[in-house]
Amino acid sequence: MELRVRDGRAVLAGEDESGEREVDPHSLPLGADLAEALHEWAKVADAVGRADTPADGVAGALVARRGRQLAGRIAAVMNSPVAYTDPVSGELVSVDVPETPADEQEEPADTPEEPPVAEEQEPTPWGTGLTVTFITAAIVTVTVVSLSLGLGETSRWLALVANVLVVGGLAPSVWLGRNVPVWRWVAYGVVAGVLVAWLALIFTLL
Repeated sequence: MELRVRDGRAVLAGEDESGEREVDPHSLPLGADLAEALHEWAKVADAVGRADTPADGVAGALVARRGRQLAGRIAAVMNSPVAYTDPVSGELVSVDVPETPADEQEEPADTPEEPPVAEEQEPTPWGTGLTVTFITAAIVTVTVVSLSLGLGETSRWLALVANVLVVGGLAPSVWLGRNVPVWRWVAYGVVAGVLVAWLALIFTLL
């Protein structure tokens, strides 16, 4: 079985008596949540690919890592190795079935179960994170405002198109980075910077 992206949709390819077939994840017993996660990932991967993002860039790396994670979940559910084709680089990777940890094996019936131990969660680095967000927002704000004002002297429509292209190019990276522990702060800064820049441009035009 192979996980692929086809026209912004996730498909699973396999061989049967009639040859190779590609099927929608919803047609397999994967669960609705996993199937929806696959299609969400495929949409972002397709957008990153259309934007000609470098395969070794941040967006490409996030797409690849998320794809391998989803392929691992498919392998665990189907109990079979899954091949994963990176939609950005085109690299084919084989993902094996995750091994069952020893502590998840069944214990004898007469052995009382021990209460689960709560895992300690690392504290959220608000200070460092907000600093990164502020710096990123400042850079994005200055860049967008400078670009817009420079192009606006020639044509306001040209400035508008440039803003749309900038936001469209940043959107896939921001969408992928919103849940990544480190890059989420950068994503917040990008969103805040674009919004502040647009507000500044609106007040400039008034």
